[in-house]
Amino acid sequence: MQIIECVPNISEGQNETTIQAVCEEINKVAGVKLLNVDPGKDTNRTVITFIGPPNAVVEAAFNLIKKAQELIDMSKHKGAHPRMGAVDVCPLIPIANISMEETVRLAHILSEKVGESLKIPVYCYENAASTAERKNLANCRSGEYEGLEEKLKNPNWKPDYGPALFNESIKKSGATAVAARDFLVAYNINLNTTSTRRANAIAFDLREAGRLKRKGNKLTGPVEKDENGEPIRISGYFKNLKGIGWFIKDYGIAQISYNLTNIQTTPLHKVFEKTCERADKRGLRVTGSELVGLVPKRVLMDAGIYFLKKQQRSVALPDAEIIRMAVKTLGLDELKPFVPEEQILESFLEADDSELIDMNLRAFSFETASESPAPGGGSIAAYCGALGAALVTMSANLSAHKRGWDDQWEVFSDWGSSSIANQKKLLTLVDKDAQSFNLIMAAFKLPKSTDEEKTIRLEAIQAATKKAIEIPLEVMQTAYASFEAIKKMAEIGNPNAITDVGVAALCARTAVIGAFLNLKINCNSLDDKSFVKKVIAKGQKMADEAGDFESEVLNIVNKAL
Repeated sequence: MQIIECVPNISEGQNETTIQAVCEEINKVAGVKLLNVDPGKDTNRTVITFIGPPNAVVEAAFNLIKKAQELIDMSKHKGAHPRMGAVDVCPLIPIANISMEETVRLAHILSEKVGESLKIPVYCYENAASTAERKNLANCRSGEYEGLEEKLKNPNWKPDYGPALFNESIKKSGATAVAARDFLVAYNINLNTTSTRRANAIAFDLREAGRLKRKGNKLTGPVEKDENGEPIRISGYFKNLKGIGWFIKDYGIAQISYNLTNIQTTPLHKVFEKTCERADKRGLRVTGSELVGLVPKRVLMDAGIYFLKKQQRSVALPDAEIIRMAVKTLGLDELKPFVPEEQILESFLEADDSELIDMNLRAFSFETASESPAPGGGSIAAYCGALGAALVTMSANLSAHKRGWDDQWEVFSDWGSSSIANQKKLLTLVDKDAQSFNLIMAAFKLPKSTDEEKTIRLEAIQAATKKAIEIPLEVMQTAYASFEAIKKMAEIGNPNAITDVGVAALCARTAVIGAFLNLKINCNSLDDKSFVKKVIAKGQKMADEAGDFESEVLNIVNKAL
């Protein structure tokens, strides 16, 4: 699932009714989750945070800007924070399974719609900027609201979208800055010292701004300057990293407070390791760390995988175990308990439709046995495939950790990783298959009193039927893909798990054949016979080859026995 975050800042921090009305526009969009509303009375500004699927977030952002335009009058606004519009800034941030390039495209879609539909001037900054000068928000916002009328007259500052003529509408709304930017991670590292000066020294080693260059490289030496009279700086180890040391009275320790403004170029785990290294050189020790606010799941997943690989351990583990490795290694639970569900962004968007796979084994078994037609054979086929993939992952992990096979750990880790990916996908298909059946039932219940209602009902039935064909096809494809790892583990895996691999082959073939049966029965109800012909041919080929794969694997297993 693709997820992006949006953090609009509106120029209202005092009127609770206005703030609530603006935020309510977010709640109206399905799939979007409002995470935080942080009003500031002195700044007369509210920071709003929400996440969701890309198109839904763009829709919510547009609706929010439209409502703010209606309720906020910039000609009457006063506040301590720099601002130029009712919605001053509206950055989009990629969180999961989406690239920065895609996020930039979404930022421009939003900007164009705001400019054309709402007639608000829009400046694009950060990664969405049209020129190098506009990358910096401070440049886009220079002159603020009070200087906007003159700014719009300057051809060099023509908005990227929307009108360039200051009128009564713009007098009220001001201008908006829209961005695509990376996620900012606020991250503190704990030290076994009370010295702010020593904490700062480590921060200066790492942060992009580094430290001022002094003559003779002495701490008390005069600051060196370039030919323009500007201070010369010695850059730190990392780009896109800000850092400073401070003393935390409540904890009784010094910390280094970091802001990671690009988690792709500056991974959190690398910052942690380098901090440990520089602390050690100064006779200090890192005792733990803490994350401030929310963080994308991939930050902890990347860290956990990195530390597992350093230990030469397989990374074919459930996400929860990988995250646990990250939490323990980074010491995120030193000062207070670290609760992933409360600090990982994606946790707020967990699907509510995973009813079956969240059951225990006994409940799932009896739910299948009940008079309800779902879950049925399709869900069971998907679950069989998931169990088969799980057995292969187990074999790969046992092989990676086998005494004497240490030089092959990475090979087995890779096979296990591919297998656990199949396992995760098949688990989601357990519920999706049941849901696809329910969609067909819902379509049949649609009214059919008039010709128009009959047409709508028929179209809904056909669409639901096609979905009920595509899901088992996906089950077949995923279970079929498992055979590559199954055969490889039969050939080179830990011999103590050879029979487990044999069972995995049986499960995978059951998944393929079982899903194919479901696919075929649903094909009988679809009018698109061209689609049916292609799908049946594709399914038959996988079913035949799955039988061949099963035979090959069982031959290997039986020979080993």
